[in-house]
Amino acid sequence: MDSITQAALGAAVGGAVMGRRLGRKAVVVGALLGTLPDLDVALDYGDAIANVTEHRGFSHSLFVLTGLGTLLALVCRYALPGRASLARWWCFFTLILVTHPLLDSLTTYGTQLLWPLDRPPAAWPVVFIIDPLYSLALLGGLVAACVSRRVVRYCAFGLALSCAYLLMAAGMKWSIEMRLAPALEARGLDDAPLIVQPTPFNILLWRATAIEGERYYEGLVSVFDDEDAPRVEAFQRQRAPLEEVALSGALGQRLTWFSGAFLRYERQSIDGVETLVATDLRLGFPGFHPFNFTLATRQNGEWQAVPESEQLPSERGLNAQTLSRLAARIAGNEGALCASDFIERTWRVAGETYACRPKRLAD
Repeated sequence: MDSITQAALGAAVGGAVMGRRLGRKAVVVGALLGTLPDLDVALDYGDAIANVTEHRGFSHSLFVLTGLGTLLALVCRYALPGRASLARWWCFFTLILVTHPLLDSLTTYGTQLLWPLDRPPAAWPVVFIIDPLYSLALLGGLVAACVSRRVVRYCAFGLALSCAYLLMAAGMKWSIEMRLAPALEARGLDDAPLIVQPTPFNILLWRATAIEGERYYEGLVSVFDDEDAPRVEAFQRQRAPLEEVALSGALGQRLTWFSGAFLRYERQSIDGVETLVATDLRLGFPGFHPFNFTLATRQNGEWQAVPESEQLPSERGLNAQTLSRLAARIAGNEGALCASDFIERTWRVAGETYACRPKRLAD
């Protein structure tokens, strides 16, 4: 999640646990510690893929943060005798720290909760990386806590409201997955790698991405859509032989560890050199993918892995017109926005219908 939300979460946890003993100081300390794990963005690992895949790594480890919380609790217990018990200091510091990565794991990016164990990043996406309503639930409680000085009560209220929002988001995701099941089954995608995640800034419109061999499938489903089976659109993934080239190098293997099967491959001419570029399809929005990485170059007919990867920017950004269409699609206007609207025609599959609903072709 964004830094403001993480600071608000840390402040709310701190106020709820130690507000009675520290007052508004608990909110300030919580806000500062709540953003601490994200300081790893200042580290340069020397390569674009390394920087992306190491983010939310050691600094988001439940092991590391629990150890740090324990250390801080011991220091405060003996530096401030009589202020609070060791157990309360431990709850104060540890809960502020570990709730940061736990919230991050509810977004798509992926969080290495069990670092240093060699496990793929955890991602159970129920909220977008920026969700105004979730953030406002926390900020509203903090403002009330600081104004009224009833720190514990209103911080706890903000936490309860924000947790209820997450539960509501999880329920909406489950209902969308149930509605998607027939459409995926019709495509033979029952067991295909699938990710269902909210679209930008809301939990009402959901995006489904499924992978099958050299194709991937995209669909947008709003909670306000009619009861018809959602429509999914097929696109080329250029899996072979480019995937084999990508996996032949350490950078490609690392990116696959991070992104799983949700990678698309293409050839691009960069400075006159044929270059293999991999795109993480999970992150961003169809047609707005900011995570594109160079993996190999082709010279004299042979592919060679690049020593250092470069991250290429998305060709387009979310402008006001696109956001307006997104808002209309959230409201259940199925013709307002399709996954295919912003995906280049070169990725389309021959014989496929590219529209949210077949009836759009006759409109």
